[in-house]
Amino acid sequence: MKLLMKNLRNEFPVLSQNTYLNTASSGLLYNTLLDYRQEHDLDFLIGGSIFRDSQQQFLRSVRKTIANFFGNSSENTILSPNFSIGFNTILNGFSKEQKVLLLEQDYPSINFSVTSKGFDVCYAQVDGSLEQNIEYVVQHHKPDIFAFSIIQYINGIAIDLNFIKQLKINHPNMLIIADATQFCGTQAFDFKTSGIDILGCSGYKWLLGGYGNGFMLFNDQILDQITPSPYHIETKNSNYDQSYTSLQSRFECGHLDMFNFGSLQHSLKYLSKIGISTVEHTITNLVDYTKEELTKLDLLDQDVLQRKKHSSIFNIKGDQKLFNHLKENNVITSLRGNGIRISLHFYNTEEDINKLLKLLHRYR
Repeated sequence: MKLLMKNLRNEFPVLSQNTYLNTASSGLLYNTLLDYRQEHDLDFLIGGSIFRDSQQQFLRSVRKTIANFFGNSSENTILSPNFSIGFNTILNGFSKEQKVLLLEQDYPSINFSVTSKGFDVCYAQVDGSLEQNIEYVVQHHKPDIFAFSIIQYINGIAIDLNFIKQLKINHPNMLIIADATQFCGTQAFDFKTSGIDILGCSGYKWLLGGYGNGFMLFNDQILDQITPSPYHIETKNSNYDQSYTSLQSRFECGHLDMFNFGSLQHSLKYLSKIGISTVEHTITNLVDYTKEELTKLDLLDQDVLQRKKHSSIFNIKGDQKLFNHLKENNVITSLRGNGIRISLHFYNTEEDINKLLKLLHRYR
C-alpha cells in the first residue's frame, strides 16, 4: 500500500516542490485530471454547441456517479456549483420562525448564512464534549433544524457520526443538514444509513474535483418537504418543461458546467480506482502518527486531545512568524483561528510530517 501511495504522488506535480499540508484549503490538480480537462476543452473547441447536445445525458451520469459513491439515489442527488449556493437555496425556502441549532464558530457559509437571514438561533459549544453539548441544547431548546459541519474547519474536531444517527432516531422531526466539504473523500460513507436528511459538499478539497462543482444529497421525501408551497403551486400551473419546474431545478437553475462537473466525476472514479478504503486507511494511519507527534510537542488544544478520534485537520500553536518560516521552507499550511492549520490526504506521508516536525524543532 505504501508503494502504491508513493507512486500516486507522482500524479501531483506540486508535491515535487512543496510539502503540501493544505488540502483543507484546496485539493490538488493531478496529471490525469489535467488530461481530461484538456480533452474536454478540445472537444468543445471543435464542436461548439454540438458538444453540449449531450449535456443532460452527461449530467445524469454525473449524478449517478455521485449517488453510487455516497450511497444515495440519483433522483435525490442534486448538482450545485458549491455547498454555499445549495445551502442558501434551502434556507430561502424556510420560515424564519423555525429555530436553527448551530455550532459555535462553525464555517461562516453555515453560521452567517443562517444568522443573516434572521432565523431564531441557538448554539452548541465545540469542545471535547461536543456530542453531549448538542444533546443538551436539543433537549432544552428543541430546534427545528440542526445545521453543522461534520468536521470543524479550524481545529478539525469531527462529530461522531454514530451520534448523529442516534440523534435522528431520538428526534425524528428535527431536520439534520450537514456540510461535508471537509469530510467527503477521507473515508467510506453511506448517506442512506447516516441519519442525515440533507448533506452538501463542495468538490474542491478531498474529492480533488477542482473548483465550481458540488452536490446536495437528500433523503427520501425530504426534497418534497422542504420545497416552499408557492413553488409547488406554480409547478402545477405552469406549462414549462421539467427542466424549469421540477423540484430539482429549483437548485439546478441555469446552465451547469460540464467541465467542472466532469472534473468531479473524473475524480470520484479516480478515488474509486484507488479504493476509498485504501484512502481511509492511509489517512487514518497518518492522522494517528501526526497526533502522537504533535502531542509530544504540546502543540494541540486540550479539546482535541480529549477526543478519541480525530479528523485529517489539525491546528497547531503558532503565529504569522512561524507560518512564514514554514512557507519559506516550502511547507504549505494555512493560518486559521489562533494557530496554523495543517491538513492531510492520501498523498501525504510520514516524511512530510517529519519535515514539519524538524522545522518546528529548529524554529523553537
